[in-house]
Amino acid sequence: MRKTIKAGISIALLTAIALFTLASCGPSNVVFSVDDVYGSVIGGLAGTPSYRLATEYGTARAYYSAEQMMVDLRAGLLDCVIMEGSTAAELVSGTSGVRVLYEPLVEYDLCFAVPKENTRLLTAVNDALGTLNRNGTLRGLYNKYFAGRSYTYTSTPPDEPRTATLIVALPPDSPPFSYKDDEGRFVGMDVEMAVAVGDILGVDIRVLEYDSWELAVAVWHGKADLALGWHPGEGEGIVNMSEPYATVIQSIIVRR
Repeated sequence: MRKTIKAGISIALLTAIALFTLASCGPSNVVFSVDDVYGSVIGGLAGTPSYRLATEYGTARAYYSAEQMMVDLRAGLLDCVIMEGSTAAELVSGTSGVRVLYEPLVEYDLCFAVPKENTRLLTAVNDALGTLNRNGTLRGLYNKYFAGRSYTYTSTPPDEPRTATLIVALPPDSPPFSYKDDEGRFVGMDVEMAVAVGDILGVDIRVLEYDSWELAVAVWHGKADLALGWHPGEGEGIVNMSEPYATVIQSIIVRR
């Protein structure tokens, strides 16, 4: 009789454990590589480049809370999540049942395009970027536009009127890098970055509007002193590029 009771208890215990394990596991993962992202249901933080990428790769769902996005991912309402790399790693470290794929969705450096013959300007820009890196401006601007964090760059008024101006070529339709607000003013990360470099160099910045494919050519022809918002390979051979002011990494978060 005792053996029968023990056996009954053991079977009930094993059944409970199995049911708990199945319930805790949730839906299985369906995204194992970058190729699997195409056509999937993807979560992204509203207003970030991650969400815009999601719209290009599959059915995008916008979120205002990263935590809610993780809940829906674990529940199977999302196939994956696209998120800025360092933010993704930080979020996953405190969230069970999810992981970051080893291969990022995209990764590239952001640089200034500088005329090949103007090596002094290239050196000056690189020195300014070094200063902005040390004082936290580069990280602050990147986190503001790519990770949705609060940061404000305040331009320092010069002690004396500035006598020099750098002309910067920017596209008007490349958020969050550069775009026009409701009043027609250029705004975005690259605009603030150019102003920050100008503050270090002690010069004013004047923005000229160019299409993305014209940026490096504008510098090459001398129509602009600098350009931002382009990928380095596009101007290879006709312009120099500065040290990177940011490395964009967009990671993929999936269920374990």
